[in-house]
Amino acid sequence: MDTTVAHPARRYNYWLGGKDHFAADRASGDAIEAAMPSIRTMALENRRFLGRAARLIASRGVRQFLDIGTGIPAPGNTHEVVQAVDPASKIVYVDNDPIVLSHARALLTSAPAGSVAYLDADLRNTRSILDHTDLKATIDLTEPVGLLLIAVLHFIRDDEDVTGIVRTLLDALPPGSYVAATHATWEYLPAEAVAKLTAANPDGRFQARDGADFARLFDGLELVDPGVASVAHWHAQDEPQPRPAVEDVACNGFVARVP
Repeated sequence: MDTTVAHPARRYNYWLGGKDHFAADRASGDAIEAAMPSIRTMALENRRFLGRAARLIASRGVRQFLDIGTGIPAPGNTHEVVQAVDPASKIVYVDNDPIVLSHARALLTSAPAGSVAYLDADLRNTRSILDHTDLKATIDLTEPVGLLLIAVLHFIRDDEDVTGIVRTLLDALPPGSYVAATHATWEYLPAEAVAKLTAANPDGRFQARDGADFARLFDGLELVDPGVASVAHWHAQDEPQPRPAVEDVACNGFVARVP
């Protein structure tokens, strides 16, 4: 593990107020926050969206979940949300950071009736996830699955075939499955903020996409109302009010059904 290079999971943990990060993660996080002072609000609203989306999918009868880009465990993990609906639910977490791996194995403990697995894998190597023996031992891909892609696709560049990655995942899901995804966008931000964010992304690892480009990655799915919307506003009527402005969150999300 190279702790001199910022990692998205550790940087996200920093923004959420966690303790599992290094100097490079904090420096990167601070640079982004200088360009977008509300970035911590964005991180918190993504987390809240995850809980609402997972709960909705579970309420529709799905009992298997694949959470890719899970990040360092924090209150409201996917298995806690969906096993509150049905303790027999099964969850597979996927991330590619050793710190996430160690914490996940120690903390992501299933309810006795269900099961939880953790895969050390990279979304860019999609087949390594779908073909993993631990995934096959936990999830039955002939039955509906809830696929969660929360704040991860904006780390896959176009030249890494983000469309092919998403399509490979969708092709593996049987009808009746659901997808919940979020994606950062700069479409609501002023030009000066975008310029600062671009300067804070020197390696080009982060790629924002507007709502239309984000939705196109998932063509063919049946969007749950209200479709693609700010994560701060999607099914957020029971969250603390007033809700943050879309400009302060700059992240879209949706839930959709696989027909």
